[in-house]
Amino acid sequence: MAASGAGEGGCGLNGELAKSDGKKLTDLPAELLEYILCFPVLDHRDVASVSCTCKRLHDVCHGGGKVWGHQYKLRWPRLQKNYRQSESYDWLKEYRTRHVVGLQIRRTVESFSKRFFAEVVLGDSFAEIESLGAPEHFCEDELILILSSDRRKSLTLKYYAKKILYFLRQQNILKSLKSFLKRPPEQQSALEGAVLVDQYCNPLSDISLQSISTQLGEITDKIKKTVQVKNPSHPCLRATEDDNCLVEDFDLQRQVVCALNSVLFEQLQYKGNECDYYNPLNSYIHQVLIRRTGIPISLSVLYLTLARKVGVKMEPVNFPNHFLLRWCQQHKGSTDIYDYVYIDAFGKGKQLTAKECEYLIGHQVTSDYYCAVSTTEVLLRMVGNLLNIGKRGEGNEKSYQLLRDSLDLYLTINPDNVQYLLLQARLYFHLGIWPEKVLDILQHIQALDPSQHGAVGYLVQHTLEHIQHKRHPAEPEVKKRSDPEHHEVQYSMGLIMKHKRSGYNCVIYGWDPKCTMSLEWITTMRVHQLPKGPNQPFYNVLVQDGTCRYAAQENLEPHPAPLEIAHPEVGRYFAEFSDTHYTANEELQIRYPDDLEETLRTVQELYIKLNTNSGHEGPLEPQNALTV
Repeated sequence: MAASGAGEGGCGLNGELAKSDGKKLTDLPAELLEYILCFPVLDHRDVASVSCTCKRLHDVCHGGGKVWGHQYKLRWPRLQKNYRQSESYDWLKEYRTRHVVGLQIRRTVESFSKRFFAEVVLGDSFAEIESLGAPEHFCEDELILILSSDRRKSLTLKYYAKKILYFLRQQNILKSLKSFLKRPPEQQSALEGAVLVDQYCNPLSDISLQSISTQLGEITDKIKKTVQVKNPSHPCLRATEDDNCLVEDFDLQRQVVCALNSVLFEQLQYKGNECDYYNPLNSYIHQVLIRRTGIPISLSVLYLTLARKVGVKMEPVNFPNHFLLRWCQQHKGSTDIYDYVYIDAFGKGKQLTAKECEYLIGHQVTSDYYCAVSTTEVLLRMVGNLLNIGKRGEGNEKSYQLLRDSLDLYLTINPDNVQYLLLQARLYFHLGIWPEKVLDILQHIQALDPSQHGAVGYLVQHTLEHIQHKRHPAEPEVKKRSDPEHHEVQYSMGLIMKHKRSGYNCVIYGWDPKCTMSLEWITTMRVHQLPKGPNQPFYNVLVQDGTCRYAAQENLEPHPAPLEIAHPEVGRYFAEFSDTHYTANEELQIRYPDDLEETLRTVQELYIKLNTNSGHEGPLEPQNALTV
């Protein structure tokens, strides 16, 4: 624009204006100057420079004006939901604060790999994020910005950013849960509690009470339409959720329940998950809605919420081994268990008598088990199920995370449960994390139950030893390929491999010149049946299915067509994916200093030279000489 508007004397647009009528750019109205300075090609550096040229432009670029507001919205669009249109803000101050927080967060995240690379599970590593004192939504926005960058690059940065975001969101959800638990019982809904449990265990998923309620509203509309077919004058059709009224007549209630069963179990095909009962997804309300399957308690929460939306009151019953609902058939507040029909949501809404309920579990129970329970007790049962699933896990990070999350939830609801406090202390001790937190838990246990002195004393002693050890960490083991004992090692960090026998795809993140596992493991895995047995290089590999394995060299071969390995731990070891291989991050390179060069050499021989010679764009079959 400036070039096209210049005259022979080199005068720009402003010069022409001055020559023609004596006016300058700064003589334009403030609204027009703001419009010009909000032009999309200008960024914050341009605006900062312009504001320094003269007082007029400095005033136009004031903090509360449109110019910095535009720059803020342009750079951080996700943050707009935190501002109200009707209020005024100092956008320059907001911009500076958000910019500084972004730099602080990135510096902190970048330091994590160096400090926590050797830890299997991160424990108290996020306290410093909270100590920044920065607005939570600024921290979260920067972390999301890191995660949304090029998916093949900055993998280590993303790995820790994801963990920090997980932690920060969980802290906010815990605050919401504590506020929820402080409300009067009549203001606590089972659905909202179930959503909070779901959010805490899945903090990176987009789950909200509003979205869940919207989905249930759609199901409610289907139920009302079904009722309308048989009874166009039914009172539930006139009532809205805001009316908060119940249908009093039992025959009219039965019409609603019949319609509810028809819609939920016949039209929408909801069902109990008998085939995969212990899948944690059965306990997450958003997954129940997506998969249309669940366990007794999650289906019961769904059922009683829908029933309440159409005017029928159901109450949760903490029946042993099979959660139920009860529906009163007589006067309100009856204490006689035979005045109720019991609903089995897991059994497609089947209606049972008190006696028939016992057939579900195969033995008699006292009348106490037929009583209605509070929302808090419903949440404890739901979280207890997740806790048991975590204990049944395979001892991998995923099962440990579920166990930690469910313990956090359980002890937030019931903070003085000695059994689970001790389990939490043992879990942290076993994982080698958060030793100071372990000592706090043990002190609390001792105050609650002095009889636990033996278990507490043992853990205190060994936790103190662990704290001392952390103050003097051992130097990382360095493995050089040039050492004589490593001459048989053929493969290196970051190579994409294929297992010859099992067929799985994986990436190498560690190696040993000989098998280092126990004799029991060697026998169980039948390593002696391999031609070279345990006396050959073994490799730590991240597998496409999310597992970590230890594979013999003779069972691995370079992948003919390298691909990304979708493993949650990839970022812990690698900085980026480069089409043919992963590049080790700084911490992994310290431990295997010669491997980066070896990986590049191998990739050159396996793929790049062949592709150049053949004219193919994609990777080809490796040369036979390099195939194990």
